[in-house]
Amino acid sequence: MCGIAGIHFGDHRPPDAIARIERMTSALAHRGPDDSGYHEDERVVLGHRRLSIIDLKTGQQPIYNEDRTVSVVFNGEIYNFEEIRRRLIDRGHRFQTNSDTETIVHAYEEWGESCVESFRGMFAFAIRDERRDTLFLARDRFGKKPLFYAQYDGLFVFASEMKAILTDPRFERRIDDEAFAAYFLLSYIPAPLTIFAGIRKLRPGHTLTIDRDGIRERQYWDITFKPDRTRREADILDEFTTRFEEAVRVRLISDVPLGAFLSGGIDSSAVVAFMAKARGSDPVRTFTIGFSGAAGAADDERRYARMVADRYHTDHKEYEVQPDVAGVIESIVRGFDEPFADDSMIPSYFVCQLARQNVTVALSGLGGDEAFLGYERYLGFQLSEWFNRVPAAIRSGLIGPLVGSLPELGFAGNRINHVKRFVRSAVSDEARRYFGYVLKIAPEYRQRLFGDGAHGNQTAMDAVQQRFVAHYREARADDPMDRVLYCDIKTYLPDDILALTDRMSMCHSLEVRVPFLDHELFEFAATIPSEMKMKWLRKKHLLKKGLAKMLPGPVLSHRKHGFVGPMPQWLRNDLKPYTLSVLSPERLARHGFFNSGTVSRILSDHFEGRQTNDTLIWSLVVFQTWFDLYVDGLPRAQSAAPAA
Repeated sequence: MCGIAGIHFGDHRPPDAIARIERMTSALAHRGPDDSGYHEDERVVLGHRRLSIIDLKTGQQPIYNEDRTVSVVFNGEIYNFEEIRRRLIDRGHRFQTNSDTETIVHAYEEWGESCVESFRGMFAFAIRDERRDTLFLARDRFGKKPLFYAQYDGLFVFASEMKAILTDPRFERRIDDEAFAAYFLLSYIPAPLTIFAGIRKLRPGHTLTIDRDGIRERQYWDITFKPDRTRREADILDEFTTRFEEAVRVRLISDVPLGAFLSGGIDSSAVVAFMAKARGSDPVRTFTIGFSGAAGAADDERRYARMVADRYHTDHKEYEVQPDVAGVIESIVRGFDEPFADDSMIPSYFVCQLARQNVTVALSGLGGDEAFLGYERYLGFQLSEWFNRVPAAIRSGLIGPLVGSLPELGFAGNRINHVKRFVRSAVSDEARRYFGYVLKIAPEYRQRLFGDGAHGNQTAMDAVQQRFVAHYREARADDPMDRVLYCDIKTYLPDDILALTDRMSMCHSLEVRVPFLDHELFEFAATIPSEMKMKWLRKKHLLKKGLAKMLPGPVLSHRKHGFVGPMPQWLRNDLKPYTLSVLSPERLARHGFFNSGTVSRILSDHFEGRQTNDTLIWSLVVFQTWFDLYVDGLPRAQSAAPAA
């Protein structure tokens, strides 16, 4: 895995161009500690930081074509590069290295911008074509690898992380209103938005080209749901097994040590099982974590991970996360460069740290929930079809107040919180109903949390909802459940869990590969009817059935946790003093974004068990930390309107 950066100058390269790109790539050193390289011509400079995985001796970047008129900097892995390489050699291309990176250069020469359609893998890359005077950027189909860009002062600048762009003191750090609202509504910021009005994310499955005529963006891939209800369940499972086995196998290509995350859930356990099958007598290295503190081990899955590790004789290691994040929160926030509040970032940080002490590459079970209906909100969406048949007067006049009065105490608190969210989101419009399930801020706080400034205004919050609803309506699917999946594939998957995985792994110079998000496997999953994936209110019914002979029964039947810590209990106990300090009225007054009285109520409601507000509280804690690191001193009037 690597870090890339570049600058496209409007006219001619200035004298300090190399100094600028060196500053940018230095900010990305954690993504590529092994090597660095640069390209420069009259209008463009490119930079690269390398984490050596494949072709350790000759894979340095940038890599060029035969006459050095086309160059590439690349972050990722192309798993089918050997097959593409053979095709290109047959067409007369000459290769100087054994790396997958060089395949990109020659594929671009042969097929132009459509070369991305041939690549199977995870990638973000930039190609400079001096003959055509173009700069071509591309990002993989699901957004496994990040790519940010900005335009200012006549420049076009791009990088793997925003911190590289922020090395330029001339860049103006204005907060984007819609991104600010999205963060508190969702706990992450969906593409193309970033917290800074002047920086955007290249969306997954898109390319961007800069030439003399300007900038154009093109979508080259999208998922289409075509359920095939003529196939037998047994035949579908046979094909899944074949495809998943291959998806895991191609991700075992590596010239450095390789292992796997093992949470004890179905998806990571399936990955380990198929890795063990592919590696034979060579044991898989597996890594899991548990949690300490007042919550104890109540919310971790170490016992299930051990069952899988014992069954497949893995080289298994565990780490226990302490509920003291003061020492790491700044490192985590710097990993994202913008507010990000999925609380699994803490355990993810530590499991990546543990893995990197032993391997350079780790496989993960991410994507299984989206492919096979594993989230609880999918079950809620299905149940809502029945709940909405209850007369509205009974739902709002009787059930709503009754459920809303329930306390959210103990380990049942999250369950009750989910029921409350389910009841208050019972509207006829399917898109808005699902949006209600993913919201992280209760209605009673929403209008009173934000201060008198522009940030968090109703216009910005409406814009966030409109973007989400647009995804639901543009989905290439007839089944409402498939449309829900499409929403997650366009928002939560790339901008929460994949962003989390990339940043936390790159903090430790670790590469993470995700077999469930092999695009060919996922396209196959999109042909499976949703009623087969989730049956009799059983999430992942089909996947569990297909893995019944490979995984221990308790692993298949227990409630999903994953690498998610006991944050509600931590905030009420171990982290309470730290939280009160970070969210003190004095700290909040430094920028005036929030109503301190509402913040006090959010805290007291959570501490006293009236409402489970762990995600919202953590969002506030992370924002305060981020603001201190990145924007302290920004005038309150500096804000940006919602992006188009």
